[in-house]
Amino acid sequence: MSFKEKIAQYYTKSYLKKYGDRLTQVQGTVVSIKITRKTILWIFNKLTVTLLVRPERSKNIVKCSYIRKKWFKKPEFISINQGNLVLVQGLKGKRGKGNRESLDLINIRNITSKKDLIPIEGKMPKVQKIKRFK
Repeated sequence: MSFKEKIAQYYTKSYLKKYGDRLTQVQGTVVSIKITRKTILWIFNKLTVTLLVRPERSKNIVKCSYIRKKWFKKPEFISINQGNLVLVQGLKGKRGKGNRESLDLINIRNITSKKDLIPIEGKMPKVQKIKRFK
């Protein structure tokens, strides 16, 4: 095992130790999406995305938020439309906090257009349509 692999392994173990119980993922259709971009003095850029996802075979809705701040460059986000099938990976809010019910986005995979916010190795899962009988 090389030095680089040891550092990567140590990083992943410490991350899972810190956030392991809060990591979650949701797969479903997008109900609503709101993207807000702000620029302060053409130097500081802020991107805020609020996403409402309805999990498959469920009536409840999950609120997801993605906030990125960058100096000089505008933060990027993938194109998502209402009705797209997505896989959201994120962190649940802390217990006792106001954002306990929402997810903080780490990565999002648009299964409809087969794009990722942060590219992941491996194949894109196939979408299986459910046949309903009358």
